Amino acid sequence: MPQQDVNLAVTARVRSPLSGRAGLVAAAFVVLLEALWLVAGLPGAALASDLGAVAVSSWAAVACARMSRRHPVSLRRFWALLAVTMALAALGRAVWTVERLGGNALPHTPLVGTLFTAGIVTGTAALLCSLAAPRSAVGQARTLLDGVIVALALIPIGWVVVFRDIAAADLADPLRTFGLLYPMFDLMQLTILVAVSGPARPMWRALTLIGASLAIRATADAIYVSLAAHGTYAPGDPIDVCWPLSYLLMGAAAGCRPPAECDGDDETTESPLPPWWRVALPYLPVGGAIVAVVLARRPTGQTPHLIFISMMTLLGALALRQGLAANENLRLVARLRQLAYADQLTGLPNRLTFTRRLRRALRDDGPVAVLLLDLDGFKQVNDRFGHAAGDRLLATIAERMRDAVAADGTIFRLGGDEFAVLVDRDRQVPPERLAERLLAARQPLPGEEDLGVHPSASIGIAEYGPQHTSHTDLLRDADIAMYAAKAAGKSAYRTCTPQLRESAVTRAELIADLRRAVDEEQLLMEFQPIVDLATGTVRSAEALVRWRHPRLGVLTPAKFLPLAEETGLILAIDRWVIQQACQAAATWRTRAPEVTVAVNIAAAHLRRPDLIATVTGAVGAAGLPPHALTLELTESALIEGSEPVLERLAQLRALGVRIAIDDFGTGYSSLSYLHRIPATELKIDQSFVARLDADDARAYATVEMVNRLAGAFDLAVVAEGVETGTQHAAVAAIGCLHGQGWRYGRPAALPDLLAALTPADVVH
Repeated sequence: MPQQDVNLAVTARVRSPLSGRAGLVAAAFVVLLEALWLVAGLPGAALASDLGAVAVSSWAAVACARMSRRHPVSLRRFWALLAVTMALAALGRAVWTVERLGGNALPHTPLVGTLFTAGIVTGTAALLCSLAAPRSAVGQARTLLDGVIVALALIPIGWVVVFRDIAAADLADPLRTFGLLYPMFDLMQLTILVAVSGPARPMWRALTLIGASLAIRATADAIYVSLAAHGTYAPGDPIDVCWPLSYLLMGAAAGCRPPAECDGDDETTESPLPPWWRVALPYLPVGGAIVAVVLARRPTGQTPHLIFISMMTLLGALALRQGLAANENLRLVARLRQLAYADQLTGLPNRLTFTRRLRRALRDDGPVAVLLLDLDGFKQVNDRFGHAAGDRLLATIAERMRDAVAADGTIFRLGGDEFAVLVDRDRQVPPERLAERLLAARQPLPGEEDLGVHPSASIGIAEYGPQHTSHTDLLRDADIAMYAAKAAGKSAYRTCTPQLRESAVTRAELIADLRRAVDEEQLLMEFQPIVDLATGTVRSAEALVRWRHPRLGVLTPAKFLPLAEETGLILAIDRWVIQQACQAAATWRTRAPEVTVAVNIAAAHLRRPDLIATVTGAVGAAGLPPHALTLELTESALIEGSEPVLERLAQLRALGVRIAIDDFGTGYSSLSYLHRIPATELKIDQSFVARLDADDARAYATVEMVNRLAGAFDLAVVAEGVETGTQHAAVAAIGCLHGQGWRYGRPAALPDLLAALTPADVVH
């Protein structure tokens, strides 16, 4: 559309007499003028009352219709039904006016009644389409019944209040008595409005105005019925201004901004529990209705027909409401059972269901086997791509594993990335065959190719036998077998055997002993010298921890540090090693001031924010300058470093502490992380140095390349594992400045190192 046409269209909308604020002001002026006219009792008050109601209701219908086109899709039906409601009100008042001018003083004709009743139906439907209304048909029916019950219960109460002093003969006119239904319908709608507003979201201003409109209309209808029943009402009564006022509020509601959540998907928002009064709302007036029935009985003992019909209908509505409540309770119980026994992400049965099924299978005395499956490397998916990607991958993996198991077992998700398969009764295939199918199902999926991460699986199998006394024993054996599969290189399965079980018991005992090792001072320190290759002078010493086990003797780090890392005990051991190493270095620096100390720390310690405090506390307590301490870190620990880890290393370097990359070349060697990590030296892994004895050209080239790379990054180089003269000559020829290995000294206690600190010649 050309810009000029757009401007004309906008101008036309603004200048429309029924547009927005101008229409509201005009309608308010009409209501005010009518109120003054009726209160002053000016001539033609009845006609002024009728015309005012028709005019304001017509404006309200147009205002609601305009909003049904301008508001979001979620609100269009709501405003469209309100527009129809106001249009029916305008038409009903117009027919009322015509018939009244035709000679019928109070035209309670079937046509007028039909039009007003239709407006009540459409208005009620509009309330049930509001944003806060229940979305399900059962919920909407329950809310509608709440309003109907309140309305029916109020009919006997209204009868006693309105018709208490009217003769029975005057109540024979059905149009006079059935007029009592109008205020009851108004209160029904008001009840529904209160119910749908609920506590789920803040009260929308439009609903507040609509509620005020319904309250005014209910009051006006009740007063009108009372006046008409007593024969004191005349058209043009001041009460007539209440109807156009209610229409005015309805039209004003159309100008309110829609709530922000109507544009988004709010289905995931958890609705809070309703307050007690909301639950009791439809039942509160019932007691009053019972009392009113007794009071409304005629001297002859008969109950008025309207009250009798309303009470019978009320009983039916209450019965239906209780039926819906019972149905909802059953649905809630089914939902709770689903939440209790099924995993919400994958749809698989959960740990609780697995335990119940396993115990039942064992009671049946049939053959039972359990496969425990743990995804290897799944944590990398969550760390690199977020938990949403991890959840999608888990759901896909679960679906593929369910297909792989098929009817030969039942698969469960125990939690996280751990699954279980239960094989019981007359199994068609052995558990090992199922394990092979599950491993085959873990081949990379099309979606996983984009992630670049393909979690494998480790599976442990345990079959129920005489050695098992309960389901926990069977699960323990499956767990033992699963860890054996991980130790075998992952992406494998193992079946629990007596040997594995015995090994697991030994391992558990070793872990228990390790927990006491630090407190009982069973750890000891040894130091291996790092020498200057040109002079043979000791430049540094690497601190190596040993464990003097009460039964097994002295254990090397390879025997217990992996267990310490798995159990988290490595943190306490690391702190002890750092403290002891700093104190030892302070001792030997009184004899050799330039000799430093190197300490290995675990990856878990890098991720702890108290690493800085541990290091500064150790060097401070020993009186050791920070530059005399080197922290050795493996490549695998560094490559997984997050930004906080890198910041921690930078703080250590700022203090003067040196950073060495240990076993360089065996992990995730990458030039990119050499740029990011504030390292000061590289330690060439002994596996490369060892091949120099065999005159391995590739090994020689590798060591030479690492040495040149370190020079480019201004890093010192230490060749590890130098044991022979040939290796010493090779690394010296390549240009490495420092070496470490049995060639220069084996790990030894502090007194032996102190003796080696006296400068001595080294055989070249």
